[in-house]
Amino acid sequence: MPSAVDPGDDLYAAIKQISQSSSDSDYIEQLVPVMKDARHAGRLMQAFNQFSIERESEIERMCNANHQEFVSSVNSLLQVREGTVQMTTQILQLNQSIQASIEKLADQKRALVDSRSVRQNLDETSQAINACLDVLRLANQVHDLLAKKNHYAALRALDELQTIHLKEVSRYKIAEMIEQSVPATQKLIGENVMGDLNTWLYRIRESSQFLGEVAFYHTDGRRARNENRAEADERFSKFKLNSAMELVADERDEFDILNNQETEIEVDFTPLFEAMHIHETLGRSDYFRTEYAATRRRQKDLIIPQSLNLQDEECSDLSSLLESIAGFAIIEKATVAKTDNFRQLVDADELWDSMCQSSITLITNSLPTVDNDELLLKVKSRLALFILTMEKWGYSVSAMNGLLLTLFEKYSELLKQRFSEDFLEIVTTDDYMPMPINSIEEYDKVVTVSWYTPDEEREELTFPCVLPFSQMYPLCCIDIRNFLNQIYLFSDDYFQRSAVIDETLRNSLDELLCEKVCQSLVDRLSSQYPGQIVQILTNLEHFEIACSELQDLLFQARSSSSATGPVVLQATEQFKAAKKTTSDRIFELVNSKIDDLVETAEYDWMASKPNKEPSNYMQELTRYLSNIMNSVLLGLPTEIKGFIYFDALSHASTAILDLPLDDTVKRITPAAVRNLVTDADFLSSFVESLNNPILMENLDELMQTVALMGTDNSDEFFDVAQRNRKYGKVDNIKGAILLQKVEEGAAVAAQSLAKPTDRFATLGSRFGIR
Repeated sequence: MPSAVDPGDDLYAAIKQISQSSSDSDYIEQLVPVMKDARHAGRLMQAFNQFSIERESEIERMCNANHQEFVSSVNSLLQVREGTVQMTTQILQLNQSIQASIEKLADQKRALVDSRSVRQNLDETSQAINACLDVLRLANQVHDLLAKKNHYAALRALDELQTIHLKEVSRYKIAEMIEQSVPATQKLIGENVMGDLNTWLYRIRESSQFLGEVAFYHTDGRRARNENRAEADERFSKFKLNSAMELVADERDEFDILNNQETEIEVDFTPLFEAMHIHETLGRSDYFRTEYAATRRRQKDLIIPQSLNLQDEECSDLSSLLESIAGFAIIEKATVAKTDNFRQLVDADELWDSMCQSSITLITNSLPTVDNDELLLKVKSRLALFILTMEKWGYSVSAMNGLLLTLFEKYSELLKQRFSEDFLEIVTTDDYMPMPINSIEEYDKVVTVSWYTPDEEREELTFPCVLPFSQMYPLCCIDIRNFLNQIYLFSDDYFQRSAVIDETLRNSLDELLCEKVCQSLVDRLSSQYPGQIVQILTNLEHFEIACSELQDLLFQARSSSSATGPVVLQATEQFKAAKKTTSDRIFELVNSKIDDLVETAEYDWMASKPNKEPSNYMQELTRYLSNIMNSVLLGLPTEIKGFIYFDALSHASTAILDLPLDDTVKRITPAAVRNLVTDADFLSSFVESLNNPILMENLDELMQTVALMGTDNSDEFFDVAQRNRKYGKVDNIKGAILLQKVEEGAAVAAQSLAKPTDRFATLGSRFGIR
């Protein structure tokens, strides 16, 4: 029977090798894969059957040769066969068991493979989840840092997230989502930074006023120390505040206004630095610089109020404004110094100029409401402190100096107005009487405040006494000194325009003295009281002296070192001219009185008998001249009194001569001439009693004219040599007219008298004319 199994079959070879092997387990494992596969189960059985048949054939061959051996072999074979059957059964059982095990093992392996795949997927998923969780954690950390105001740390975390961690999860959707949210997060960081910066800007704006106040306080302290140094060493007196020498001398006193424990000021620029760094990291430096500049401009506008009240005695509105501007400008200067290419000096200067112009406009518009020079001086003091402070910080203060000039003009006008009223009141309420002094203390006070050099020594005075001027003079001197002091008060603190002060002071004094004192005194010359006019003249004399002294004082106190030449007050010449006007007024009053007395003369030009006594008007005239010289004109200087007397006598002489020259007088009798001679002699005797030869010269024309009228030889008058010798003061025409009237009067008298009297001879003998 042909073999059903190919001898070359692997199964058959395997079974054959198993049968030849001393151990069943050597090749059993080679059959395990065949046993697991159900398709090879039949073939395996066929292989075993084939092997069994071959073995039987072989045994049979062997038995034929060796029967006994064969029988025994058959028995053995039967035993073997029985064993083989058993083995087959066992193999089948084993095969079934193996098959079951293989199936179970296959299921387990399949499950294992599946579990390994799942586990790998789980591992990959876990890794992806962990990577995504790290990304989410960093993303959440960015927002946590933002919540904690750690903006730079948030930005660094966002940058790390974007550049490193997102690349690790780039294949996942979450990476795309977070990548898309990065710009929004960067913008959020920028907005938060700007929000914190705006909060910082708001705080420093709110603290700007206090910062300015502290800066003013520090400047005031520096000024006090500079004054103390000047008092201790006069070499420091020529160095003003903020000069190089002052800054060097004061540098030992270290003062950081932005970080000062004493004043509890600490300006932390960290928010600004952080915002700068973050915007630089974001590549938005230009945007941030522009936005910051716009914010500071808006804050600058918020500092300037709509209106300003300068009428407050404490100047609180002005102080708040200047302190706020100072604090704002100091922050700007510090920002420029602490940053690099962020804020330029031109930016700070632009804001400073804008704030200065706005404040100048506010103050200038409010100035018309100020009518108190003391309040204006307080305003100037605040501005000076502001200027000194900002000059120390390197800001240009030229515009503020211009405002000080405007303030000074307003200040000088207010002072002029106030002192004008004072001068007018003094001039108006004065009694125009010599000033009585009751004690040495009162005398010293008057001499101290007045420009007055007494004729007597202080020790020789007896009290009570009177000073030549009236009370108005020392009161005006006090006001003049006060005016000088208050004008110079404006320059004591800080004022660059010293030449303006000098010029304004000179012009203002001229205006006050000329218009309010001199002109007021001249206006009072309309008075009909000679005593008042005389006192005005005396006052004018002392005011002229005071002006000369005042010119020297102004020259010595001149603020400007560049000014040259003497200080000249127009008031000096005006007082001198007013003296002349007043003298003329005194002459006018005296001469008017003389005219009134002369007008009362009742000469009877056709009298037949002469009077034995001088005329009443002549007696009144001499009495008046004597009284006015010894009472009304007593206080005048001797030369003025002499001049007035000289003019009065000259006027009296002319007025008396005009009486016979009047057109209504046609003839003059010898008796009338005698009466005129008697009155002229009486006047001449009165003038001789004054012991002033110069005054006698005023009567030469009168005396020579009345002598001519009484002469018997009138031809001498028409002889030039004789006339120049005896009648040199007589006017040619007037003399001829009077001789004509006397000649006609004598003719009429001769006709009317039965026994004419040789009156001309009598007159001739009296005057020594032959």
